[in-house]
Amino acid sequence: MNDNEIYKKYLNKVKLIQKYNELYYNKNLSNISDFEFDEIKKEVLDLEKKYNFLKSKKSPSNSVGFKPSKNFEKVSHRVPMLSLSNAFNEEDLINFEKKIFNFLSYNKTDNIEYSAEPKIDGISASLIYKKGKFIKGLSRGDGKEGEDITENLKTINDIPKLIIAKNFPTEIDIRGEVFIQNNDFKKISEKFANPRNAASGSLRQKDSAITSKIPLKFIAYNYGYSNGIKINTQVEFLDNLKLWGFKINPFNKKIKGVKNLIFNHEYLEKKRKEIEFDIDGIVYKVNNFELQKRLGFAANAPRWAIAHKFLANNSTSEILNIEIQIGRTGALTPVAKIKPVKIGGVIVSNATLHNEDEINRKDIRVGDIATVERAGDVIPHVISVDLNKRKKDSKKFIFPKNCPSCNSKTIKDLNEITKKQDAVRRCISEGYVCEKIAIEKIKHFVSKEAFNIDGFGKKIVENFWQINLVKLPQDIFKLDYEKIKRLDGWGELSASNLKYSIDNKRKIGLEKFIYSLGIRHIGQENAKLIARHLKSSDNFLKLNINKNMNDLVDIDGIGETQIKSIKNFFLNKTNLKVVNELHKILSIKNAKEMKIDGPLKNKTFMLTGKLSNMSRSEAKSLIEQNSGSIASNVSKKLDYLIIGEKPTKKKVNTAKELNIKVLEQADWIKMLNKTS
Repeated sequence: MNDNEIYKKYLNKVKLIQKYNELYYNKNLSNISDFEFDEIKKEVLDLEKKYNFLKSKKSPSNSVGFKPSKNFEKVSHRVPMLSLSNAFNEEDLINFEKKIFNFLSYNKTDNIEYSAEPKIDGISASLIYKKGKFIKGLSRGDGKEGEDITENLKTINDIPKLIIAKNFPTEIDIRGEVFIQNNDFKKISEKFANPRNAASGSLRQKDSAITSKIPLKFIAYNYGYSNGIKINTQVEFLDNLKLWGFKINPFNKKIKGVKNLIFNHEYLEKKRKEIEFDIDGIVYKVNNFELQKRLGFAANAPRWAIAHKFLANNSTSEILNIEIQIGRTGALTPVAKIKPVKIGGVIVSNATLHNEDEINRKDIRVGDIATVERAGDVIPHVISVDLNKRKKDSKKFIFPKNCPSCNSKTIKDLNEITKKQDAVRRCISEGYVCEKIAIEKIKHFVSKEAFNIDGFGKKIVENFWQINLVKLPQDIFKLDYEKIKRLDGWGELSASNLKYSIDNKRKIGLEKFIYSLGIRHIGQENAKLIARHLKSSDNFLKLNINKNMNDLVDIDGIGETQIKSIKNFFLNKTNLKVVNELHKILSIKNAKEMKIDGPLKNKTFMLTGKLSNMSRSEAKSLIEQNSGSIASNVSKKLDYLIIGEKPTKKKVNTAKELNIKVLEQADWIKMLNKTS
């Protein structure tokens, strides 16, 4: 290539970076993965090193982020918010440390101490404090100038509004990251592509009342301008942040030596799925502030810090097909079948497209090159498609108006409260007419939370359906075991084991029986409420007589939506047949009377790990029978965490941090005045 061609290539790469920065910082969109963006950035920087004549004010070597939008007032940062250089492997870290040693004229025997801080994938913010009072908050913007988002930041509980600590500086700009925890994101995932977009979109609301409804968090990690700070190291500064009322990353560490940095990186990369928020790497900062001052800055990044990235959480791949999956409640879920691609160390070949509205909003089509993200426990999903790479013969995807399984009409329910249509389209087929719904209903029937039939997994349900062994739930209790013995992969022993498992489940409690039927809007808690109110399976059966539906009106926690759903269930003849036949075949135990004044009264429990000689369901039942209640997560409202074999360490550690009593199973049994 001649100089003109090199310059043209260089400018095209710089324009690409500007385009993606504008989408990322101003429009909360990400059309490529972080890994791909970093690769383009590295290409630009490598070209600049190789050819002296390549220069641009918009190059990543001269700019950070993107200019602030016009929606908010622009404010200059007193100390610029600069970006960091990236490291991707051990060699990059060795070179990083080597440059530090050379700059400081250190010997190989000298040790540099680092503060290793997991890098949260959120939105950077700078909080300006004067005399302990939070007076202004800015976004990163282009690093020199940010947006005034003070009112939105004030809605975040993690940000102290007034600090009275004696050693708090007269003036200081506290830097940190605004983010959303993964569990909180699940509740609002239909509105945003990923947790980072949710945090960014929330902070860019003109109305702070809207922002206040989003569960934003803030973790502090650094400072910009300061007046009156008397701290010598980054680790000491982090400790003081906690004393001043800020939250800091619980996985921060002080580390010496590249080998130990690598070891910690590998540990956190494996652990990142368990962490409540998204992290995309670890930032290493020279711990000593005096050394930081000596090292200073190179171009637009500090010499004393670097970001060691994890394997990409997203990547690009071609959409080979869009398939519609049908759930037990008739919900139609579109799934993109993609060319297998490695994301975060895992091969991904399927990605959810959420619903019809999401496909239309993003204009997703078969043949598109898509960015697919896999973060934490979130199912892989398509973030966006590259319109520049779209094929000329591409056709818009038309969502089916009829069920692909049974050809029944599909509808979107009207939300009675908001008066808006639901995002999910559903097959209107009731009972077991629709094959896909029927199979999913039977899978639900045998699932762990329902009948919990050992050895009767999802694949067996599908196989038995195909060969007409099981078409309705009651067929499970009338299986032809002689035929099963002769099937491929089966034999006398495996058929005998299956028979034993099924026969052991002919007795079931009323609440589990109601839940097993898979009635829409009737989950475990609602099934429990209905069972306690009706008391017997006879009374449940009588609900098919319309006037008896009034029996449900008085149940606290059961509303019109649930009653309407139960009414529709009993209006279907096949459903009635299923319930009546199961009632004859099974022994359905009456709902147990709850002790009002049991030994666990006003106490809240949570279970983790495998219990001895007792299932999790039995333990929960025992707690409730003795007036205790069950919590779904570890919070300050929890009184006791009961641990069995191999408990979840995260839950145990959180409980200890919150001073929640951790009980061994034997200690809990003593509370019940029982023997294990």
